Order: sequence, then structure tokens, then C-alpha cells
Amino acid sequence: MMNSCNQTRITEFVLLGIQGSLTLKYSLFVILSIIYILTTAGNVLIIALILRSEKLHTPMYFFLCHLSFSDILMSTNVVPYLLCMLLGKCKTMLVSSCLTQYFFGSSATVSECFLLTAMSYDRYLAICRPLYYNNIMGTKVCVHLVVWSWSLGFLLNLSSVIPMAQMEFCGCNIIDDLYCDHAPLLSASCSNTYIIELETIIFSIPIVLFPFMFVMVSYVRIFYTILKISTASERKKAFSTCSSHIIVVAIYYGTLVSKYTAPASGNTLNINKMISLLYTAFTPLLNPVVYSLRNRDIKEAMHKFINVM
Repeated sequence: MMNSCNQTRITEFVLLGIQGSLTLKYSLFVILSIIYILTTAGNVLIIALILRSEKLHTPMYFFLCHLSFSDILMSTNVVPYLLCMLLGKCKTMLVSSCLTQYFFGSSATVSECFLLTAMSYDRYLAICRPLYYNNIMGTKVCVHLVVWSWSLGFLLNLSSVIPMAQMEFCGCNIIDDLYCDHAPLLSASCSNTYIIELETIIFSIPIVLFPFMFVMVSYVRIFYTILKISTASERKKAFSTCSSHIIVVAIYYGTLVSKYTAPASGNTLNINKMISLLYTAFTPLLNPVVYSLRNRDIKEAMHKFINVM
């Protein structure tokens, strides 16, 4: 096993994952297994309900269906291997496998940013421009928004992964993290990473900053429009159509910003791992939980589904 820091060339990485006693690791294994099962089952249920119920064949639920798939991809990309590490079965990962895990994880992250942006645009039109909603948010536009979200997610990350795959990795092959990510991979490289680091900074503007600003501006306009509604019942009804999305956006961007701004070394390393765990294991579970608990249409479709069974 290549687990020292003086190797001339790295062919595999050692992921340290979560350190602690066997009792802690086995306890986390049980907890994360339950969370992963609930995440997968919950998001699959959301997708099935949307596909099955004609009432849910609207742009908002079309985007939600793809958001659920993105959450499944994110969770499946990390959690199963993390569970294997907790049992002590998986100790090393080939460089190619590490790059693959990074690629799919980052692609799911970017795609979800764009999908959440598309959903905020949908809510903006529904509340602020209701007369134009049906003309603008047609099937063709919705499909284009989803295709672009997924395409940009994978293509933008491909432009980063391809140069990384051509780098030489040497020195220390230990990654003190839960999974393969951008920063530890660059740290393990003995090639010049300046171009990739510059590319990452430049791409973070259209990938994270612009979508986040668009979402914020959309909801400022939405709240302003809702406040102008004369009756309290109508204001409550309008707010209920976007409240679930607001919660998901707040939690998603909150954990995302915390993960990539918290230092990944020193005394904050364990905090960084906790944020990573929250981001990859717990956040994907929020989508079905929030929408099933707060969305009347989803709850009605679920009740019908249960009654049929």
C-alpha cells in the first residue's frame, strides 16, 4: 500500500475519511446507511410521483424531478465508498477512480446550481409575470433549461478534469478528507497547477456567483410582489408556492459556501469534514423531505399513490 509521503510517483490515493474508534465508525456506518437509503428512496419517490401524476406535469415539478436526480447522483458518488471506508474494506483509490469521483461530484454540484436558478426563474415568472407565464415557460423552454443545466455541469468540469488527468502526482498520496476533491488533488500534484487554479477561479463566477445573484434578485422581486398583494390569504398562497424552494436554496448554498471557504487544514480540518458530510450525505435528503412536508401537491399525489397500493 502506498501510504507514505516520500513516493516518487503516485498511482493510488489513501483516503483517511473519518478517524476515530471502531464504535464511532460503526455507529456512523449505521446512521449514514439509513440516511443514504432514505435519500435514494425519497428522491426516487419524488421522481415517480411527478412522472405518475398529471397534476404535477408542470415546469416547477419538471425541474424538481431533475433536482432529485442530481441529489441521487451526488449522494451515490460519495456515500457508498465512505461506508466502505468506515468498515475498513476500502483503504486506497486509484488516481483514475479519484478523478472520476471528483468529476461526477463536481458535475452534480454545478448542475444543481443551474437547476436551482431555473427553478427561481420559474417562480419569478409565476408570481411576478403570471400573464406571460404560460407563453414563456413552455415545454421547449423547460427542456432547454434542463439540458443546458446538465450540459454545462458536465462540460465545465470536463475542461478541468482533462488537464488534471494529464498531471503527474507525486509526494504524499494521503488525502485527509471524505472523498476526492479539487484542492487535495492539486496539492498532490507535482505539475504546474497555475492554469487549472486560474481556470477554477474564473469559472466559479458563472457557475456559483452569477446563479446565486440571479436567485437573490429573483426573490427580492418575488417578495416585493407578494407584499403588494392586498389580502393576507392571497399573500400566503403566493408565498407557499416558493417557500420550499427558498429553504432548499438557503441550505444548499449555505453548505456549499461553507465547504469551499472553510480552511482544509489545521484545527478546522474536522469542521471541514463535518461540512463535507453535511453537504454530500444530509443535503440530498432535504429535497424530498422539504418538498413532501411543505408542498400540498406532492402530499396529495403521495396520498393517492399510497391509496392505490
